[in-house]
Amino acid sequence: MTRTPLLLTVIASSIFAAHAVAATPGNDAASLAKIRDAALASDWAYERLADMTDLIGPRLSGSAGEAAAIRQVADTMRKLGAKVTLEPVKVPHWVRGVETGELVGYQGRPEGVSQRIVLTALGGSGATPAAGLTAQVIVVRSFDELKARAAEVKGRIVLFDVPFDQFMADRGLAGPAYGQGSNYRSNGPRIAAEMGAVAALVRSVGGANYRLAHTGATRLDDKARIPAAAVSVEDAMLMSRLAARGPISIRLTLTPQTHPDADSFNVIADFPGTDKPDEIVIVSGHLDSWDLGTGAHDDAAGVVGAMAVVDTLKKLNFRPRRTIRVIAWANEENGTRGARAYLDANKAKVESHIAAIESDNGAGRPFGMRMSVGPQAAKLFAPLQAVLQPIGAGTFRREDVLGTGDLSGLEKAGVPSFAPLIDTSTYFHYHHTAADTFDKVDKEDLRRHVALMASTTWFLANMEEPIGRWTELR
Repeated sequence: MTRTPLLLTVIASSIFAAHAVAATPGNDAASLAKIRDAALASDWAYERLADMTDLIGPRLSGSAGEAAAIRQVADTMRKLGAKVTLEPVKVPHWVRGVETGELVGYQGRPEGVSQRIVLTALGGSGATPAAGLTAQVIVVRSFDELKARAAEVKGRIVLFDVPFDQFMADRGLAGPAYGQGSNYRSNGPRIAAEMGAVAALVRSVGGANYRLAHTGATRLDDKARIPAAAVSVEDAMLMSRLAARGPISIRLTLTPQTHPDADSFNVIADFPGTDKPDEIVIVSGHLDSWDLGTGAHDDAAGVVGAMAVVDTLKKLNFRPRRTIRVIAWANEENGTRGARAYLDANKAKVESHIAAIESDNGAGRPFGMRMSVGPQAAKLFAPLQAVLQPIGAGTFRREDVLGTGDLSGLEKAGVPSFAPLIDTSTYFHYHHTAADTFDKVDKEDLRRHVALMASTTWFLANMEEPIGRWTELR
């Protein structure tokens, strides 16, 4: 299907772009439209996305890929004229090893036949013996069922077969659907370990059933760090069907290693403000990714989108009143230690943080912003919404709490927080899988993403008065 060029969608609203912009650009419609249109006309972010994903690849905390990405982002921001600071962070260093699964026992199995299971170790998983372990599998579909069958758990492998609700995701509720499923991935292995299981398997949390395994973090305790893996949706369903016939057994081999914490950094790039340089507006994404794919949606797109805010303003020679701080967070995926390090270092300076934006829901088409501001403050964004409406990104939805991964500490401390409101109906098809690669990102959607991020960041950096503390506006 041929897609209409994006710039044609802003004809009516761009007429005034021909008029002269005030000598000192601000939050007037003409200046905001110039920012929007400059972003829509640029592939700078898309090119930087290719640099990060194709040249570096996966960026798990503590890896060589993460270190290379830190250097790449820092160098790129320095070339844009930003003041770059590398903030030290100690991060987990977990390394994936061998990971195999094979069904070796089930009712009706022909002699000499076994079936390979597609799986991948979950972050923080413990290891099996090098030769693997073989045990019977108990299949449960809820924590209540696990509790009811507690007597069967000891010495066995627990499989949590809980489907991802794609029906919810298709109707704008992908986040809640993911939360329901990821609860079993995060907490299931720990609870199974406490009940005496020798290993835990979790049905992959995602909506595309292409026999992909979706990894992710667990909350396993060091005292009971059992092997834990995600299995593909198809293989979880297979094991459930076979378990209905009778006992099943699997030979599981997982050999991950947990090394001492590694040295890493938050990349902080400041684009100084003119008359209010001590007041800060953050725009950010997280630099690390899981190690299966190249983390294009999660979260290279968020990082390059934040970086492109500065590129867009530099091209226009627009200088903000407040300092715009681009942050590429360390270790969001398996620890959020970068966010905690930043908060610890800035506890005395929280009041100077006027607002913070984080993009960490992929690069689907953006519809606007979610924001944790008070009802009265929400009305202040009408001029920005009007400029973004022609590209379908003018919906600004107020929420009491966003709870985004890296901004949650700042938000709790009172900083009004923002996150792009994005079409995530297919985001969890690729999330934490080997398929999260550059080709999955639509160039036009990424342009819209940058237009939204740049316009909103500029608007926040140039408001006459700060929004006010979030805690005062609830």
